[in-house]
Amino acid sequence: MTLKQLDNLVKIQKLKRESPDQNEFNGMVSSAKSRLQDAKIEGLSEEGRFSLAYGAAHALSLAAMRWHGYRSDNRYLVFQCLEHTVNLDTSKWRVLAQCHNQRNLAEYEGHLEISPKLLSELILITEELMVLVEGLRAI
Repeated sequence: MTLKQLDNLVKIQKLKRESPDQNEFNGMVSSAKSRLQDAKIEGLSEEGRFSLAYGAAHALSLAAMRWHGYRSDNRYLVFQCLEHTVNLDTSKWRVLAQCHNQRNLAEYEGHLEISPKLLSELILITEELMVLVEGLRAI
C-alpha cells in the first residue's frame, strides 16, 4: 500500500495532514458497527437501510483515512482513497461512489430510488470494509 497518492492530494489541497487520533478512529468504527448492524434489519425501509449502510461505509472510509494521518472534508474523496488506505478494489469503491451520488440525490433533490441489488452490494462492501479497517489496528 502506498500513500504517495494521498501526499499528492495534500499538495493540491484536496486532503490535509493531521495526526491520527485513536479515540476518533475507535469512535468512527464503533458508530459504523452500529449502523451496519441496523442496516441489516429486514423490517426497515430500503431507504432507511441504505442511509444506515451508507453512513457506516462513510465512517469506515474516514476512519481508514484518519488512521494514516489524513483528513478530507469531501465525502466522495474518502471513498476514492480506499484503494490507497485499505487496498479496496477499484470496482468496490466505485459502488460506494455510486451510493454517494444516490445519497446526494436524496439529500439535495428529494429523490431516492434504491434498488435491492445496490443495497445488497452496499452492505456486502461495507462488511468487507469493516474487516479491512479493523485490520489496520494490527499494523
